[in-house]
Amino acid sequence: MSGTLYVVGTPIGNLGDLSPRAVQTLSDCDFIAAEDTRVTLKLLNHFGVRTPMVSYHEHNRRERGAEILARLLAGESCALVTDAGMPAISDPGEDLVRLCHEHGVAVAAVPGPCAFATALAVSGMNAGRFTFEGFLSVNKQSRRAHLQSLAQERRTMLFYEAPHKLPATLRDLYAAFGERNIAIVREITKVYEEVIRTTLSEAVGRIETNPIKGEIVLIVEGAPEPVVSDVTLEDAVEAALAKMKEGASPSDAAKAAAKETGFKKGDIYKALTERRETDAP
Repeated sequence: MSGTLYVVGTPIGNLGDLSPRAVQTLSDCDFIAAEDTRVTLKLLNHFGVRTPMVSYHEHNRRERGAEILARLLAGESCALVTDAGMPAISDPGEDLVRLCHEHGVAVAAVPGPCAFATALAVSGMNAGRFTFEGFLSVNKQSRRAHLQSLAQERRTMLFYEAPHKLPATLRDLYAAFGERNIAIVREITKVYEEVIRTTLSEAVGRIETNPIKGEIVLIVEGAPEPVVSDVTLEDAVEAALAKMKEGASPSDAAKAAAKETGFKKGDIYKALTERRETDAP
């Protein structure tokens, strides 16, 4: 019978946030798969846990994942932890969890702190519907394409970001979204925990002149609901005809009506042409 992979949430700052169940699980499992064994060792020492560890991170996930799976299939139990927060959230642990499911190994949750959910809770931003976008790509073309795809996203958007990349990211967000409200949440549960509520344009200038440090979650307001107009295409055609009576050409009249009504110039021009042909003697 195979063992169990326990996905264990660890503190994102304050060690007091590690649950008693998490401590028990870390103590009772056969081994721990840790993103950085040096970081996890400090946590284990604080709680007097002596369970052996293996490293599991982005650069060894394929080889080490197979090794961990083999031990689980042989009946051992493993606790998966990241440096802070819930494993598998913007984390290579996602691959190990998927691997276990594919091979019939039981996966159990030992919930704990999660940075993006905690940041949203203290931000005061709309939390009814949201989308977590993780870290943006360091590749300029990829990140801009990513942001452009979100330009009309109406849900609240959450991003992780490193402090040294924050100024460039804020500039890219403003370029892609225009003016929006934003909450910059940093150092959650730590001594210098802070929630900065502002707008994208103000954030760009503020962070460039006053850089901030620490782990950062960005929470950006979604796109506004589109304005529903009760103007019809027939109304747009009438507007174009009025322009023509003032001396405008059909093309210029359609262009002016498009600007006033929001309909496409081509649609107005086509309908205008059909109307004139129908009305012709």
